[in-house]
Amino acid sequence: MLKYKILIIFLLSVVFSQNGFTQFPIYKIFPSNVNQIEPLIVRHPTNPQMLFASSYTLNFSTLIRNEGCYLSTNGGVNWFGYDIINDGLPQFHNGDPGPIICPDGTLVLAHFQTFSAQSNRTYSNVSTNMGTNWTSPIQCFATTNEQLKSAITIDDIQSSSYFGRIYSVSCMALNPYVIIFSKSTDKGTSWDASLNQINSSISGRNSNGPNVTIGEAGQVYVAWASSRNTSPFNELGIGFAKSINGGANWSVNESIYDCNGIFSSQLSPWSIRVNSYPNLDVDRSGGARNGWIYIVTTEKNLAPAGSDPDVIMHRSSDGGNTWSAGIRVNQDALNNGKVQYFPAIEVDDAGGISIVYYDARNTSTGDSVQVYISRSLDGGNTWRDYLISSEKFYPQPVSLGGTGNQGDNIGIVSSGGKLYPVWMAKYPGSSVYQIWSSNIDLSTIGLNQISSEVPKGFELLQNYPNPFNPQTRIKYSIPKNSNVLIKLYNIQGKDIATLAEGIHTAGTYEINFNINDFSSVLSSGIYFYKLITDDLSLTRKMLLTK
Repeated sequence: MLKYKILIIFLLSVVFSQNGFTQFPIYKIFPSNVNQIEPLIVRHPTNPQMLFASSYTLNFSTLIRNEGCYLSTNGGVNWFGYDIINDGLPQFHNGDPGPIICPDGTLVLAHFQTFSAQSNRTYSNVSTNMGTNWTSPIQCFATTNEQLKSAITIDDIQSSSYFGRIYSVSCMALNPYVIIFSKSTDKGTSWDASLNQINSSISGRNSNGPNVTIGEAGQVYVAWASSRNTSPFNELGIGFAKSINGGANWSVNESIYDCNGIFSSQLSPWSIRVNSYPNLDVDRSGGARNGWIYIVTTEKNLAPAGSDPDVIMHRSSDGGNTWSAGIRVNQDALNNGKVQYFPAIEVDDAGGISIVYYDARNTSTGDSVQVYISRSLDGGNTWRDYLISSEKFYPQPVSLGGTGNQGDNIGIVSSGGKLYPVWMAKYPGSSVYQIWSSNIDLSTIGLNQISSEVPKGFELLQNYPNPFNPQTRIKYSIPKNSNVLIKLYNIQGKDIATLAEGIHTAGTYEINFNINDFSSVLSSGIYFYKLITDDLSLTRKMLLTK
């Protein structure tokens, strides 16, 4: 029996970089001498304190490829686990991890596995004792054909008829590549006995890089890249499918919108292989945008993306029937030659959208990257960028990980009012990639609904503290569903910033206003903040002292 290695998180203070973005502590989830790439993180369906992260692990000494298992039972304060899933066959594992926590605490880890001369296939292992022991690998798809880029999710909607059901999707590498689907109704110990093909692919294209998530009422949503099937193999569109009956039937749209992906770019100056595989999530907050679907990719040379790769989001407010035009997420200057890639999206329990990605904007030559999160509180209409890690690293291909491969993804999850991004980085002084993370209190980076109790009327309270520097909290109450705008003005009446915008459900809200969140420098003096609704406007004064 493997013994748990208990880790006490060592917090690294992150130094402010240009533009003065919010400061967050970062830490290694599981320090080791093994490469940890393609990290993902999930939460328990009902226990916000339990988190499960995994990575594709590459051991240079033993030449073993495997998947890591890293757990926290106290909201990311402490972590334990190990870099190898010990199922008796560690030498046959081949990455692409997909972690799941079932309602009863059972752990499921999907991954690629290659036995003898067979090609990559998707398997799952199950643990009923917090990762101490694992079952033998269980094949997820009823096919002997090779699979590429799998993804997995669980129906965690307690009111859903399919609560606790696990879904897996993959790409079947048989021209034309198509998306296949499987489900488990017994916590990953068995899967569909027959092959379920979701789509057929557009002529001249392959379907690849699928992602899967659960809607607000238990719907299953799948998105994939519709890619050119000849060189340069770049992504030309995004396909989408949905099922409202647990995967029994599907409605399919082979291309919901055009894109210009970066699969074959070999990003300069690193010569690493990247992709524009879609990442999607759904608003399940119960608020004004409940049920909205969001998809993010990396694109270039197709508006609103510039000539360098940008993070682009599309959204649907009608269950995937129609989709918006693209929205540029990262707020650095357009066409500045600085790349953003590997976006991962999370919609939190209050409906806020957070997207984590690599970003080269703060390097003069664009040769290193940092980690940013862009956050929107109004369904993607407006965004603010937050620097998560001021540490920089030079992206490099990973040995044993495939030609030019840095990995295919990073991840993010929200739980208990916090964000937990995970990313792989080889910071100065390290010889291997490691999983890094941060515990980000959502109340410190924007709007937070602190009560759903219906107040008697509209109210805008005095900020506290006042005077302040560099941050203060602004609290207000909304007695009914309302279109709300919170604006900041200087003493001359100039519009400085929008602090909140969009439809609010009845309740009490709090804004954490930090002057370092804004690229423009705010000088000492008097400012006014105004609550504007369709019914009235309220204004209060505050004093910034520096």
